[in-house]
Amino acid sequence: MTPAAVRAHFVEQAKGCAAFGSPFTAALLERCAQDLDDRGPVAALVAAWPGEPRTDALGLRLAGALHAAALSGRDPALATVYPGAKSDWTLDEVWPRARAFLADQADWVRAVLQSPPQTNEVRRSIGLVPAFLALAAQYDGPMEMLELGASAGLNLSWDQFAYETDSWRWNPGGRPLITTDWSGPPPQTGARPQVRARSGCDQNPLSVHDPDDVQRLRSYIWADQADRLQRFDAAVAVAQAHDVRVERADAALWNLGRLASRARDAMTVVYHSIFLQYPPAETLADITAAITAAGATATAAAPLAWVRFEPASVLEHGALGSWHTVVDVITWPGAVRTHLADVDPHGRSVRLIAGS
Repeated sequence: MTPAAVRAHFVEQAKGCAAFGSPFTAALLERCAQDLDDRGPVAALVAAWPGEPRTDALGLRLAGALHAAALSGRDPALATVYPGAKSDWTLDEVWPRARAFLADQADWVRAVLQSPPQTNEVRRSIGLVPAFLALAAQYDGPMEMLELGASAGLNLSWDQFAYETDSWRWNPGGRPLITTDWSGPPPQTGARPQVRARSGCDQNPLSVHDPDDVQRLRSYIWADQADRLQRFDAAVAVAQAHDVRVERADAALWNLGRLASRARDAMTVVYHSIFLQYPPAETLADITAAITAAGATATAAAPLAWVRFEPASVLEHGALGSWHTVVDVITWPGAVRTHLADVDPHGRSVRLIAGS
């Protein structure tokens, strides 16, 4: 990839971070783009990036590396000026120390850059829960949950969280508290999902029982978003208390095996959030084929549901070209597809579609 393409990605990603409420990360990535022009340490690290920088989320990999250095104390000087330690941070203070770290610790940074970001965004659960409540309202029986691309499995515990908006709330005794800017009718809060089993897979799962993995997950949360960090910490505590573990597996093979052995006295729910843009096309085709085949054998006693929180462009088999994200549900028997909601990718807003 050319340095110009890498620079364009950093500029685009900075705009995305600003739009999603992180002025710090936006400003940091703008300085990185300038450093590419100046042929500084950022250029030495990423100007010759071998992949596609947008697909690889290269800017977020680099921002995560710097946040990890601050969180871990690997660079104490950088930690003292980062948002977590200093609410009145300025990039004029942060950038010289960040730039020096990228130069001095280039080998460590290169190693971090080899892994894609894993954020396990807990707030996305408020986009998923209306789907799960709607399914529970339709089916008065146990549910078995299968999450693809589950990362550390934080959203496997969705029914342990508390949800609250200006117009409705559900499970008020849970934690963490998940809020959003809600519009449209409320979900079916009278439903009581009976989750009998839950499991998840990831090609590179992280463990809530490993302090290094937990710190890595925290590093990919934008440093100036304290509310996200607090929700993350609370969700980790829930996952640890319930001994949540995610299987290391290829999503297509894991999904195929789980569906082949699914229960005949429960609803099986396959779900994921911001996952479909990452696997190769053949893996996506295999996942779709397996779910469709399983749906053909679903019964009223053992229905199947596929819940997807994904960019609309990906669901319609187009290029990832916009931030427009939706939740849709397909249920079997019948292969009935419902566009349930329009959602912010980080769960900051949800618009439930009337009549869903």
